[in-house]
Amino acid sequence: MRELDLTVMARGGILLTAWALDAGVPPSSLRAALRAEGWQQLCRGAWAVPGREVDWRTRAMAIQLLTPDLVCSHRTAAAVLRIERLTAEPADSADSETLEFVHPRRSVARPGVRVHRVPGLAGRDHVVRRGLRVTTPARTVADLMRAARCREEAVVPADSALARRVIRGVRRDALVGAEGVAAELRARRPGAPAARRWLRLADPGAGSPAETVARLHLHDAGLRPESQPVLRTASGRAMRPDFYFRAAGLVVEIEGYAFHGTRHAHERDIRRYNTLAGCHGVRRILRFTATEVFGRPEEVIAAIKGALRELSGEATT
Repeated sequence: MRELDLTVMARGGILLTAWALDAGVPPSSLRAALRAEGWQQLCRGAWAVPGREVDWRTRAMAIQLLTPDLVCSHRTAAAVLRIERLTAEPADSADSETLEFVHPRRSVARPGVRVHRVPGLAGRDHVVRRGLRVTTPARTVADLMRAARCREEAVVPADSALARRVIRGVRRDALVGAEGVAAELRARRPGAPAARRWLRLADPGAGSPAETVARLHLHDAGLRPESQPVLRTASGRAMRPDFYFRAAGLVVEIEGYAFHGTRHAHERDIRRYNTLAGCHGVRRILRFTATEVFGRPEEVIAAIKGALRELSGEATT
């Protein structure tokens, strides 16, 4: 058995039991070799080469090798495409999630895997990204919005896909336009009417999920700041704060989950704060963390309203 070297039969670090059996490896010898050499079982019929770090992408690739018609969808497609969702997990992480796929005929739910049956799935509905077949960005956002349990859960991925973002150090362009998502949402499917209403709340200027949630709470409170406007320093340098109440001169900055993180990031953040403070028209800056936005939004809104009242009073004295 040692002479056969199972790694030669593997593709991309993954071995299917069927490939080894088709090559003439006896079942008993195959089982013994897999155990002895430390192969890692990904799912029934698929193994990862010894020593390979097994993540959600590896598991998804194995499942697609076993069932070529499956296409990554919903949360799994979002992770592949780096579309952020209403979660503290990084946008390209799905390690703690059930892997999701669509199939034109099958509908399956088993531990760690969910397959949605979509009879009308066509070739134009999916693309290959990072070695996986995934639903297109427009289809992925539409699926997430239709399945959303609340407004925030729907608008966050829409904002993310519509915007240019830096995701875990990877800069990507906007993935789709609002019209592309709207076209996907025209189909009569469960959740589509609410998703179409929520899409009207999307803003491609949003810089993070926390900014999206903060903007929605601001709108609920009747507050309409400018999102990501261009402000100028005395030297003419352009700055883009998260939110700006121009009449009051109030800037509101929302820090993401990766707030500071390193000494360099902390120093860069302080420089940005000081530069913003020097922009023409800026009278005050409020900063809030993502934890505050998600966990204590009423306190965030109260602080902003208080600052607006104070600044308005100062302007009239």
